[in-house]
Amino acid sequence: MDRMRELMSMFSPSLINLSKDKSCYDNAEEIVEFLSNQQVDTWKLVLLFVQMDSLCVCPEQVDEAVHQVEKTLEFLKSQLKQTIVSMTVLDKLAKPGYLRQDRVCPCDETRTAGELRLLKAILPQLLQDNLHRHLVDKNFYSDKDDFTVVLQNGPVSADLPGIESGHYSMDESLHINELALQLWTNLLQPTEEQLKLDDKNFRIPCPTEVRPYLRTERNSPSESYSSAEAPVTDPVMGTELSCEERSPSPVPPTSVHEVRPADIRVVAAVGDSLTAGNGVGAAPNNLLQVLVQYRGLSWSVGGDKNLSHVTTLPNILKEFNANVTGFSEDKGKETSTQAFLNQAVAGAKANNLLGQAQVLVDRMKRDLRINFHTDWKVITMFIGGNDLCDACQNALYHSAENFEKHIKEALDYLHKEVPRAIVNLIEPLHILPLRRLHQDHSIKCPTWLVDILCPCVITPHQNSEAERRLDDLNRHYQRSINDLIESGHYDTHENFTVIIQPFLRDIILPLLPDGRPDRSYFTPDCFHLSQKSHTQMARALWNNMLEPLGSKTDSQDFTNGLELKCPTQSSPFIRTYKNSNYTYRGPKPTPPPVEDWGRDFSCKDVAPSASVPTSVHKLRPADIKVVAALGDSITAGRAAKAKTYNELKKEYRGISWSIGGDGDLKTITTLPNILKNFNPSIQGFSKGQGSLQKGFNMATSGAQALEIPEQVRSLIQAMKNNKKVNYVEDWKLVTLFVGVSDLCHYCKSQNNLSSKNFTEHIMASLDMLYAEVPRVLVNIIEVPQIDLLKKINKGTLTCAFLPREKCPCVVLPEEQSPDLMELKRVNVEYQAALEQLVSGRRYDEREDFAVVLQPFLQHTIVPLVKEGQPDLSYFSLDCVHLSEKTHSEMATALWNNMLEPVGKKQFFTNFTYDRTKIRCPSEAQPFIFTRHNSQPSPGPATTPAPTTTAVETTTTIITTGAPVPLCPASVPVWVPVILAIVGLLIGWAVTWMVFARRQGRLQRRMKQNMEKQWNNTHKKETGL
Repeated sequence: MDRMRELMSMFSPSLINLSKDKSCYDNAEEIVEFLSNQQVDTWKLVLLFVQMDSLCVCPEQVDEAVHQVEKTLEFLKSQLKQTIVSMTVLDKLAKPGYLRQDRVCPCDETRTAGELRLLKAILPQLLQDNLHRHLVDKNFYSDKDDFTVVLQNGPVSADLPGIESGHYSMDESLHINELALQLWTNLLQPTEEQLKLDDKNFRIPCPTEVRPYLRTERNSPSESYSSAEAPVTDPVMGTELSCEERSPSPVPPTSVHEVRPADIRVVAAVGDSLTAGNGVGAAPNNLLQVLVQYRGLSWSVGGDKNLSHVTTLPNILKEFNANVTGFSEDKGKETSTQAFLNQAVAGAKANNLLGQAQVLVDRMKRDLRINFHTDWKVITMFIGGNDLCDACQNALYHSAENFEKHIKEALDYLHKEVPRAIVNLIEPLHILPLRRLHQDHSIKCPTWLVDILCPCVITPHQNSEAERRLDDLNRHYQRSINDLIESGHYDTHENFTVIIQPFLRDIILPLLPDGRPDRSYFTPDCFHLSQKSHTQMARALWNNMLEPLGSKTDSQDFTNGLELKCPTQSSPFIRTYKNSNYTYRGPKPTPPPVEDWGRDFSCKDVAPSASVPTSVHKLRPADIKVVAALGDSITAGRAAKAKTYNELKKEYRGISWSIGGDGDLKTITTLPNILKNFNPSIQGFSKGQGSLQKGFNMATSGAQALEIPEQVRSLIQAMKNNKKVNYVEDWKLVTLFVGVSDLCHYCKSQNNLSSKNFTEHIMASLDMLYAEVPRVLVNIIEVPQIDLLKKINKGTLTCAFLPREKCPCVVLPEEQSPDLMELKRVNVEYQAALEQLVSGRRYDEREDFAVVLQPFLQHTIVPLVKEGQPDLSYFSLDCVHLSEKTHSEMATALWNNMLEPVGKKQFFTNFTYDRTKIRCPSEAQPFIFTRHNSQPSPGPATTPAPTTTAVETTTTIITTGAPVPLCPASVPVWVPVILAIVGLLIGWAVTWMVFARRQGRLQRRMKQNMEKQWNNTHKKETGL
C-alpha cells in the first residue's frame, strides 16, 4: 500500500490513504463513515484485496470468500458514488511466524505434500474465476455510471518475510516494488503476466492521450481464463486392436525373455500425478477437477471400461488376457481400494519411489487375486517431472546423480522382492517444449498457477542460461537411467528385467492449425495431461514394448494417430535385451582416482577495465590486485591435507579455499588461483604450510568473531608495509568467514557468544576496514548449519571422539534435546543478523567500498556415499576440518556466488566434482556483483508519441523507494481527480505499508545496538 500511495501521490498530492487491518465489511463501514464526515464528493479509488488462507486450504473457502466480497460490494455500491473498486486476488505465501494463531481452519482433510501444493496453486485461480463470473451475474461491472468494479486479470503472489525473527531478505524491497507496480499497471490496462524487475530496463506504464482512463470493464473488457474458448475434446478415447496373434504361451514361461502379452496376469505402476491421473477426466476449464485423481483413466495402469472406450495399457492387455488384474479404476487416492496396484502419488519425486515400491509389493503379496510367485507382472515406473520443477531451488538434491540413485534404490528393491516381473522404466519426458503453453498468452493458460507448481521450468527466460541448465539436467536424467540399465545390473536371473521405454525422450507439442499450442491435450491447468494425451501415451508405451531394444521409437508426436502394433508369429514376445539380440554396453568404467582438485577455465574475456575503476560497482575480476582473508581454522587450511594424525595440527594455507595460492587452477582450486587467470600478478595469497608465507591470510585456528578486529588491524598494517602493494590505488578483495567456533562453544558461554555480540564484532571489523582501507570489496560468508556435524560417521575412532573435543556443543547433546534446539535457533540468528547487517545502509557512503554476503553455505548438505552415510572424503582425519576436496568446492562456490546478483545467489553448494563448474563474467554484466549493480539499471525517459497502443511506457531508476513514472507533462492524467485511495483486506492480511516501516525500525535499532562499544571476552580453546 505504501508503494501504491507513492505512485498515486505523484499525480494527486492531496491523496488520502486509509488502510485498516480489520474484516472486509467492518473496514468498508469505517471507510464510508470517514468519507461521509470528510464530505468527499469526488471520485474515489478503492483497492479491495481478496486473499486465500494459505494454510487452511480447501475448496469451501472459495465460496466463503465470494460471499464476503458480495456483501462488501453491495454495501459500498449502496453508499458510495463516483467510485471505482479495483479488486485483486492476493495469495500471500506466508510462513508460520507471520500467521495469526486464532484462525480456524474450515477443512481438515489429510493431504500429501504434493496434493497440498497443487491445491494451494489452484484455489487462488479458482477464486479469480468465480469472482469474475459472480461480478458478471450480479452486474457489478457495468450497471451504473458512477460505480463499477474492476477485477485484476489474475491472482497476485505476495511472499511475506520468512524468518521468524523478523529480519528481512535483501531483495524484499524489490519484491514489494514488483507488487505495487503490478497493481499500478492493472489499474491502467490488464497485463498478461506479473511484472519482474530483473530486466536491464524496467518500464513503468503511464496513461496516454489515446487511453487516459482508469481501466473498467466497459472501456477495456478483460477476458478471464475461464472465458477462453474451451478445448475440443473427443467423446471417445478408445482404440481398435487388429492383432490376430493373441494366444498365450503353450505353458507358462519360466524366462522373462519368452513372455507373451497374453501371459501377463498383473499390472502395476508407481510414479507421480501423471500416473495418478490428476485431472485426466476434468471438464474443460474446470480447475477444481484437476485435484481429482482419475486413476481408472491412467495411461499405464488404468482399467475403466474397455479398449473401445478408454485406451490404457491394462485395457490393451485385457484384449489378450481377460483375467488381467491390478489395474486401478474410477477415482481416488493411492490408499483407496480403487487404486489397487496404482501406487503413484501426486507430487512425488524420485526419492519417493522406494516407499511406493514397498507399499506396492505389500499389496501384491496380500491380495488373494494374485499368485505372487507364479503370476507374470508388468510394473511401469515413470517419474522426474517434479524433480525438474524444483531443480533450480536445490541443484544438489535434484542432481542427475541423486535422481539415478533414487531410481536404483526402487529398482533394487523390486529386483530383490518381486519374481516374474517386467519393469517398464519410462524416460523422463523432455519438458522444455511444454514451456510454449505459457509463452503464448492468447491461449489463456493459468501461467501464474503453473509458476507455483513448476517454477524452475516456467520462470527461465527464453535462451537464458537457466533454460540451458534445465535442458542439460533433463537430458542428464535421461542418460543416467539409461546408463543404469545398460550396466546389466537387473538381468542377473531369468525371471526379472528392466526395460527402458524411450518414447518421451523428445516430444512434439501438439499445435492448432494456426500454430498455437493445442490446450485440448492438457488439463485446465495447462500442466497435467488430459485423456487425449493419456490415450497417445498408452499407445506409444505399448508399441515401445513390442519394439526391439536398439530400435525403439524415442519421440512422441501427440497429434499423429498411432496404430497399435501387434505381436507376430516370428516375434510373439514382449521385447527384452535377449530376444532382441541386443548387447548391453555394460557398466560405466570406474573413473580413475582424482589426482588433483583443479578446474578447467573457459572464460574468454579476462581483460581489466579500460581505466582503473573508481567505483566498486564497476569492478571486473581482472581489476583486483590484492587478495586477503580473515577467519578461523577453515581459512587457515588446518588439516586439509593431513594423511596421519600427527599432521592434524598443520595449517596448509597454500590450498585454502579463499586465499591459497599454491600451484595453479589446473591442479588446485582456490579463489586466488581463479583470479590469476584474470590477473597473473595478483598479490596477497598464502603458500605452503604454516605462517612463513601466509601473505594476507590473517586467519588463526580456533578464532572466534571477537578476534576478527585484531586480524583486521594486522591485515591493514601488513598491506601498508608490503612494497608490492599500492595501498591507495590497488583494488583489494577481502574474504571473511567466521562463526563455526563460536557456535561449537556457544553452550559454554552463551552470553559472550550471543548473536548480538557476534554481530557487534563483525561490525567493528567492517567499520575498521571502511574507515581505513581504500578500494576494497568484502566477501562475508554465511555461517553454515553447524548441527550437521552430528551426521558425521561415528564408525571410526577419530570420528567418535575428536569432534567431541573440537565442537562439544554440537556433538554432545542428544537429537531434539533443548540444548541442540537452542543452538539451532542461535545458528539461524547468526545468519539473520549477518544478513541484516550487510543489507543495511551502513557501508553505502563510499563509492570504493562494498560488503556482499555470499550465501552458498546457508543451507549446507553433507555429501553422502549411500543413504545415511556421509562421504568422509570431504573431511580431514578428525572428521571436523575440511579436506582439500572440500576447499576446492568452496572456492568454486564462492567464485560463482560472486558472479550472481544479490537477491539471486545460490544458497547451497553442490558437492560434486566437476572440472567445468567455474562460471564466467558475462558480456552484459562483466562486473563482480554488488547490491548496487544487481538492481535494474536506468533507461532513457522518452516522451511517447500518440499511437493506438493502450499503454505507453517510460523508464526510471529503481532505488530505495518505489519507482517513479516519468510521464510526459502533455499527457492528460485522470489521477488528480482521485482524492481517496482505500485499502480493504479480507482475512489476516498484513499490508505492505507495515513492511517498509518495520524494516526501517529494525535497521535503525540494529545500528544503535551495534554502535555500542564491543567488549573482549576470553576465547575458548578449540581446534576450529
